[in-house]
Amino acid sequence: MMLANLPDYPFTPRRVEVRPGIHLSYLDEGPRDGEAVVMVHGNPSWSFYWRHLVLGLRDRYRCIVPDHVGMGLSDRPDDAPSAQPRYDYTLQSRVEDLGTLLDSLGITGPVTLAVHDWGGMIGFGWALEHLPRVKRLVVLNTAAFPLPDVKPMPWQLSMGRDSRLGGWLIRRFNLFARGAAWLGTERSLSAGVRRGYIAPYQGWGQAISTLRFMQDIPLSEGDRAWPLLREVARRLPEYADRPAFLGWGLKDFVFDRHFLDGFRKALPDAEVHAFEDAGHYVLEDKHEVLVPAIRSFLDRHRLQG
Repeated sequence: MMLANLPDYPFTPRRVEVRPGIHLSYLDEGPRDGEAVVMVHGNPSWSFYWRHLVLGLRDRYRCIVPDHVGMGLSDRPDDAPSAQPRYDYTLQSRVEDLGTLLDSLGITGPVTLAVHDWGGMIGFGWALEHLPRVKRLVVLNTAAFPLPDVKPMPWQLSMGRDSRLGGWLIRRFNLFARGAAWLGTERSLSAGVRRGYIAPYQGWGQAISTLRFMQDIPLSEGDRAWPLLREVARRLPEYADRPAFLGWGLKDFVFDRHFLDGFRKALPDAEVHAFEDAGHYVLEDKHEVLVPAIRSFLDRHRLQG
């Protein structure tokens, strides 16, 4: 898949085979010897979401930004039992893919982990076996613990997770990516930016991952991703001894102030930038503020090996 003339996306994506016959697209921008910043997106976005931050960091920092399998410019394998190649669209698969990418690039030293949406669970899931290497955190509207007790499951997610009809509508009409592009920000996005979020998922086969992400959301014991979610939540306070940056759009109908409170509790010394007039795609609403703030945060907390 190729997407041309996207706003503020002057990058040349690369590809790596993460499983036999399945290739993942990614960005590798900045000096090879720069401090590595690994940016992990969620659903239904892709590396396009991180474009402003990459542009603001790549003169000094090495920005590694994957498109998860089935997302962005990566391959779209089926998950039917007879599919060749076949891909299992689970949180564990995402974690493994991230590890494969970083290993293939020789990223074996310290990293800054930047996460958004379900990228939080993927990034922190990878970090379970690499926690000493994660030296700084940039956390934007995401989760690394179960749905808070005071937070009901949003119906928009239940429609995809638990309804066969809802799932069909999401794949047939690309409802989730379309909805996020229209409702995920407080500022009005240009047609080109909306296209950047919607175009990768046009068509039944192209939208498979947006639905599978929703169907894999762990809510209780018995869900496939629950053990990993529980372990990530248990170990989250272990990051409290290193620099952390929390950037939050408080108009997010999913990862709202209840999730921000959870991170504040686990990371009490974190630098917090919360915006009453920003939504889920907080880097769209507030990139003019957040990018220089994140750059300043990284510059002030340089890595020491």
